[in-house]
Amino acid sequence: MWDKLWINARIATCQSHSNSFLENAAIATSGNKITWLADQSTLPQAEKKLAKQIIDVKNRWITPGLIDCHTHLIYAGNRAHEFAERLQGKSYAEIANAGGGILATMKATRQASFDELYQLSKQRLINLMSEGVTTVEIKSGYGLDLETETKMLKVAQALEDELPVTICKTFLGAHTLPPEFDNKDDYIAYVCNTIIPSITQEKLADAVDVFCETIAFSPQQTEQVFLAAKKAGLAIKIHAEQLSNQHGATLASQYQALSADHLEHISEESIIAMARAGTIAVLLPGAFYYLQEKQQPPIHLLRKHQVPIAIATDSNPGSSPTNSLLLMLNMACVLFHLTPEEALLAVTKNAAKALGLQESLGTLAVGKNADFVVWNIDHPRDLSYQFGTNPRKEIIKNGKPITV
Repeated sequence: MWDKLWINARIATCQSHSNSFLENAAIATSGNKITWLADQSTLPQAEKKLAKQIIDVKNRWITPGLIDCHTHLIYAGNRAHEFAERLQGKSYAEIANAGGGILATMKATRQASFDELYQLSKQRLINLMSEGVTTVEIKSGYGLDLETETKMLKVAQALEDELPVTICKTFLGAHTLPPEFDNKDDYIAYVCNTIIPSITQEKLADAVDVFCETIAFSPQQTEQVFLAAKKAGLAIKIHAEQLSNQHGATLASQYQALSADHLEHISEESIIAMARAGTIAVLLPGAFYYLQEKQQPPIHLLRKHQVPIAIATDSNPGSSPTNSLLLMLNMACVLFHLTPEEALLAVTKNAAKALGLQESLGTLAVGKNADFVVWNIDHPRDLSYQFGTNPRKEIIKNGKPITV
């Protein structure tokens, strides 16, 4: 017997580049799994009669639940003054080198209580969920010490415990050098020998990330973190090639990283390495837009070498202060020239791969988690075409409707 049966639907299963559109379709769930999905004309009448509940979606579109695979949602403080400084011509690097940027957020986040961080982050997460996001990756990285990094990761866990959303937790201790350390090598040793063992023992993180950049950490320092992560059994991710080409994506590929993110300055050699390793390219159009960058990620090379592309908000206070994944779909098409079909796969199938969740999430198929969204749209391309609107009709998480 099926728990629920959605009928008279149009479904984008997102299993292929064409998104596998199904007209006049139906989808059934039992518990938290999809148990039947196909053309409605093939629906077994006996099974239909046994469904506990039948929902007529009245020819609306259904897609997988959206996945925001790169965020920094947990932080305190405000950096609107830095926005004003950038409008006057200061660069991201200049602001960071003057003690602003990540360090400014670090100070506010260290001072904030657990409850303060929780409430601030909860509202940001609810904003994402309201647009059909059912899975989110949240990075730490605004603590830069054991106490605050632990606090941030525990906030992420508390959010997942309360809200109907899947949260992947990533430790980003190697974000920048905190003021109490005189050199980066000593800090990296602290990250590797103190923080990673502690958060691993408490099972607070699923993955480790590193900001590999001239204003952050070198490839050699990055590799030390990767080695510690591998020893701890944590997945690997990287902020790479955002402001310059440090060949971080190649390094991450050597460690079978789930994803390399940003990639504006990536080389074809690194893209080939990512293709061989199965590493996903996560593009962050919000940061590209907000920082007024000029060099786009080489989309044609990613396509040429068949590296799957994901899109995320990069939601953070300094370079992408947004909680709208739907806006990122539009930006990815307008700024990076993705097609609407590529953009939808980038927040479903490929975003799931970027988090190592492709076996259960990201596409609609029998056996997958019953995470999907019903939309008031004429076609899935409308999700990229429109901006500043929210056509979400209903969100289903683990087979149950949710309210946000």
